[in-house]
Amino acid sequence: MYSLNSELRTKLQSINTAIQEKYGLILDGDKKRLKDFIASEIGLIKAIEPLSSEELADLEKKGGICGVDGSSNRAGGNFPHFIEVYQALALTTIRREDPLYLAEIYTPVITDEEDEDGEKSEEQKNQKLAGLEVQAAIKAVQVHKPYAIIMDGGLIRYNIYAGEVWDELVQLCEETGTILAGVIKDIKTKVIGEQLKRKHPDLRGNLYDRELLFGLLEYRDLLLVDEAVSKKEPMGYSSAFLRSSLSPMTIGLDIIESQRDHLTQMARLVLSLTPQNSRGVPLWIDIVDKEVKISDQMMKGMLERYLDRGVYERFFVSERDKRN
Repeated sequence: MYSLNSELRTKLQSINTAIQEKYGLILDGDKKRLKDFIASEIGLIKAIEPLSSEELADLEKKGGICGVDGSSNRAGGNFPHFIEVYQALALTTIRREDPLYLAEIYTPVITDEEDEDGEKSEEQKNQKLAGLEVQAAIKAVQVHKPYAIIMDGGLIRYNIYAGEVWDELVQLCEETGTILAGVIKDIKTKVIGEQLKRKHPDLRGNLYDRELLFGLLEYRDLLLVDEAVSKKEPMGYSSAFLRSSLSPMTIGLDIIESQRDHLTQMARLVLSLTPQNSRGVPLWIDIVDKEVKISDQMMKGMLERYLDRGVYERFFVSERDKRN
């Protein structure tokens, strides 16, 4: 066991050195130089303030804010002996007592589907969850008429996986004047890195915005990405990055292109909803995430309660579960 730990320690130290060497070439300890590059090549960096009490009260009068998130879980073993549960929630700040849930359940046991490879299965999962979230958002616009809808995640995901129902939501929001935005907790874009590599052809590998922006922006700094460098703009979105708390991590913001003029307002709203000493996620999104989440314990409890014991054990209890 000692030799194994020693080997792992050596490999981890090698990874640490490689990462430092890779990003040392870019940052070189000069935070100002990278920030100046971003300001000149990526977009405007400006300090913003949270919305005032009067502005927040005005948004509430106009319908409040609706947060939308989804969750899924799976029980069982290999194909086809598994069951997946999907759930989406649209929750408004002024009608918290009236949550809008949508749910879907899938199992190959009751279909004639053949075994699918992992990649296709993951795509189907993304389609189901994204579609449910968009349908929940549509229902929220129709029933609660909020001032703004904040989706948990980048809007491009819904464009890819939700298809026509996403187009329906966008059109509905444009017709009703409902602001449609997305908050991205885990940034995966490479906008800054791609521009860096254009200026410095010797740079290699993927350089993600998440690590390049880590600790770079000041608290309350907003980076508005220029249309010329944004890969989202051709798909109909405007985007920005925001340091919304004292945490060094930066979050992302998306808004549909037709509502671009509201991007700074939405950033100020997110700042208003985010505790200063948190990890940077708006409190309302955290609340929706907690209420929609399908935990392993909840999944097990639902299956045991609503499926016959024989059905549950025959089809959806894996060998691993039996060992546990």
